[in-house]
Amino acid sequence: MKTYLVGGSVRDELLGLSVKDHDYVVVGVSPEEMVQLGYRPVGKDFPVFLHPETQEQYALARTERKISRGYKGFEVFTSPQVTLQEDLARRDLTINSIAKDEEGNIIDPFNGIADLEAGILRHVSPAFSEDPVRILRAARFAARFGFHMAPETLALMSEMVHNGEVDALVPERVWQELARGLMEKHPSRMFYILRECGALARIMPEVDVLFGVPQPAHAHPEIDTGVHIMLAIDYAAAKNYSLTARFATLMHDLGKGTTPPEEWPHHIGHETRSIQLTQDLCERIRVPKDCRDLALLVARYHGNVHRAGELKPSTIADMLQAVDAYRKPQRFEEFLQACACDFHGRAGYAAKPYPQAERLKKAFTAAKSVDAGAIAAELSLKLLDSSELPAAIHSKVRAARIINIKAELSDGKR
Repeated sequence: MKTYLVGGSVRDELLGLSVKDHDYVVVGVSPEEMVQLGYRPVGKDFPVFLHPETQEQYALARTERKISRGYKGFEVFTSPQVTLQEDLARRDLTINSIAKDEEGNIIDPFNGIADLEAGILRHVSPAFSEDPVRILRAARFAARFGFHMAPETLALMSEMVHNGEVDALVPERVWQELARGLMEKHPSRMFYILRECGALARIMPEVDVLFGVPQPAHAHPEIDTGVHIMLAIDYAAAKNYSLTARFATLMHDLGKGTTPPEEWPHHIGHETRSIQLTQDLCERIRVPKDCRDLALLVARYHGNVHRAGELKPSTIADMLQAVDAYRKPQRFEEFLQACACDFHGRAGYAAKPYPQAERLKKAFTAAKSVDAGAIAAELSLKLLDSSELPAAIHSKVRAARIINIKAELSDGKR
């Protein structure tokens, strides 16, 4: 029985990054022997065990054989006779096919260290093409490390798209990988690579079609809508914003992809079109409710937020109500963050001030100081007809909030 540290933990250690989880491969032992040694089996698709003391995962060395489409279409073979190199050969990228033995010696049969040093993502073997999730993973690693894709690997990914293997991806796994990619340091790199190999058009066609769609140069020096979206999500990453804010930033301009070319570079009504497109995309890839809901709000109202300096106090009050700011103040903060990403995600705009967000925060602080409970209690004593009470409360609370917003924004006092 020999135990090796493998995969991401070895890769990250070689890169000088902090290692959160350790992955181990065990060679020369059977599942029954692992149980006898006190390891607890937990693997569903192949033999994985938890160490009796550390609770870290130990997987038996294995090989795989493709039997059907999709990332689950594999037959797994484990045996004490499977070697470490055979196990490493089934992995996706050379940088993930490095191992370290119990004495600290590095085993690198596929030259992963050289690719780490060169900043290259390269597939280990043609078996890469058997698992469509590897397209997403490779693109995600590009977003994490800023590495380049080896030309032969990009060509293989393109072939996987062309032959339909990518269409076997299940929605939940697509979302899982996209969400992780959005949370990386340079999320735009994931989308650029997915677009280059053709996968973005199959997975997120609503985003893919944004590339090449022009915008007014005076407002968008980068002109191209797709480029703008990439700048915006990278800005969100630089600010370390949440997944919900980053996803909303990615979605906010989908409607521009459906503007008739004869109307370019203007996109009148794109906010309304973005709502349905966002709804459809979220349903298709099973986006969680919190991400979907914020994306829909940003798609609908980001134009209003950009015009905050021109909005009437009544319009601001109604928008605060529509985005449910009073019940969900944290989401309102993320709402403003995503709108700010839209503004800053333009060529030369990263350091420009965005006073609209602060203006709306002041308006919100003023509006929420209205004691809605006191107003409701007062009206309940005055109105004999209880059926009129809800509308009366809403009207009076709204009026009070408008007064407070007007006072705050006109002279900074209430």
